[in-house]
Amino acid sequence: MAKAELKTKVNTASVDAFIARQPETVASDCRTIIKLMKRATGEEPEMWGTSIVGFGRYAYEGASGRSGEWMITGFSPRKTNLTIYIMMGFEKEAALMKKLGKHSTGKSCLYIKRLSDVDMELLEELVVKGVKALAKSRVK
Repeated sequence: MAKAELKTKVNTASVDAFIARQPETVASDCRTIIKLMKRATGEEPEMWGTSIVGFGRYAYEGASGRSGEWMITGFSPRKTNLTIYIMMGFEKEAALMKKLGKHSTGKSCLYIKRLSDVDMELLEELVVKGVKALAKSRVK
């Protein structure tokens, strides 16, 4: 049986065009997140699939044996919130998360309504920690 491939892959679609299609308040937050993630990764943004802006790549191998490349960090402006992808997860960052501001989380996803709801310095600290956590797996 063939392994299922990830549907969300890096592509050459324009990040700027994608951001330009968002409502202005969302687009403004997206531009701020892009600056933050560029500082944290030293990478330029790339589109992953049709709605995720990702930065850098790391190699992974899952418990199922599936392996591949995924973004080091990224974000997606969804209908109900901004989803920020921090691959290390949040278990070890309980103290920081308490001070972050209004948010919710999934395994590797931080959900916020707008950037004004969170402490930007703490958000950047969280992204930087996530990037450093993947340093050994980074694909150049």
